[in-house]
Amino acid sequence: MKAIAIDDEPMALEVVRSHAARVPFLELQACFTDAFEALDYLRREPVDLLFLDIKMPDITGLEFITSLQKKPMVIFTTAYSEHAVTSFELDAVDYLLKPFSLVRFIKACNKAQELLQLRGNAAVKDHIFLKTGYEQVKVFFHELLYMEAAGNYVTFVLENKKLLSRMTMNELMELLPPDKFIRVHRSYVVAKEKIEKIERHQVSIHEHRVPVGASYLQHLQV
Repeated sequence: MKAIAIDDEPMALEVVRSHAARVPFLELQACFTDAFEALDYLRREPVDLLFLDIKMPDITGLEFITSLQKKPMVIFTTAYSEHAVTSFELDAVDYLLKPFSLVRFIKACNKAQELLQLRGNAAVKDHIFLKTGYEQVKVFFHELLYMEAAGNYVTFVLENKKLLSRMTMNELMELLPPDKFIRVHRSYVVAKEKIEKIERHQVSIHEHRVPVGASYLQHLQV
């Protein structure tokens, strides 16, 4: 699993570098104190995971990750706890509060590795099985129009029916191949090939109008 670390404090990067050296499946390719140098690196090199500080000069970690069109997985590293909710709305793998231990760091890396494997499996599959009540229903990806999350449930909207399954938004994103589906709102994911019109606040899919969150609009490229 290829990773880079971004933090304006060199000592914080040393901690990440030291911990990363103890994780066999993790390859920490580079560390940056300048977020804009990291942006340039990401344009040239594929990366699976970012270790990203939140409070940095010029650009925050939250602004950094939302600026990326193709987003790697992200583990936020910060001395401040107030951004935890926002970070998970951005589908962060984990949130490490400084100073964090090696054990806590490894736990976050294990979560990222598991997610990477799930995404790899989803990329080669053409369907998922949804648990609805006492049944397991096979649904092909090409049948899906969009999904709406509400609490611990997701409604899957197909051409001629809807299915309700118990799962969270993060669990949903782990099941779907990222080349076929895109999150357009904190509660909505749509099938890229089904989008017929993109407007400022919504996308059209057949007769459906799906809201688009302001922070997701700039990445809505299909």
